[in-house]
Amino acid sequence: MFTGIIQAVGKIRQLRTLGGDARLTIDTGTLDLADTKIGDSIAVSGVCLTAVELGKSEFAADVSAETLSRTTLGGLAPGDLVNLEKALTPTTHLGGHMVSGHVDGVGEVLSREADARSSRFRIRVPTGLARYIAEKGSVCVDGVSLTVNAVEDDAFNTNIVPHTMDHTSMSAYRAGTRVNIEVDVVARYLERLLTAATDEPGPGVDLALLKQKGFLK
Repeated sequence: MFTGIIQAVGKIRQLRTLGGDARLTIDTGTLDLADTKIGDSIAVSGVCLTAVELGKSEFAADVSAETLSRTTLGGLAPGDLVNLEKALTPTTHLGGHMVSGHVDGVGEVLSREADARSSRFRIRVPTGLARYIAEKGSVCVDGVSLTVNAVEDDAFNTNIVPHTMDHTSMSAYRAGTRVNIEVDVVARYLERLLTAATDEPGPGVDLALLKQKGFLK
């Protein structure tokens, strides 16, 4: 598990394809790997990866075909910036929200505008994920825990403060940038619990279902 609070910005050193899978080598920049061991988890732009090789300031991880198909990792090239966070420990400050590192889909930055000293982004998500995103709720974008300002159809707005811009890869975002999206895990499990009785996918949670399950009178 992770918090969505980025610890360092790394850089892709190499992406090697290996029979349909890939091995990713990442320069970790200022991320301290002194307490990291082979087998530990590190989130790379929101994707939980397992370290299979370790150097003083780099690590390598295998990326499955499933992960390549559902995230932006397969499109990375040497020199590209990635957000890094080591897995949380019992003493980690929970400054963001609970993030699993299991990406739900790839979104797209639609616009970026100055908003006082902040930057306001509008990001589109795959249609099937839009129902999990709520105003003033949490969403994880490339591993960054963000607060949703507004939601409209399949897009949401969020404000990025200068500190986040300076300490993540978001400073490079432009219209058209593809980003990894992880919705709030609570929303996913709540829907599953509410719909499990019928064991059918259905359209999602609505007022009728909430009333049926006793949440509304």
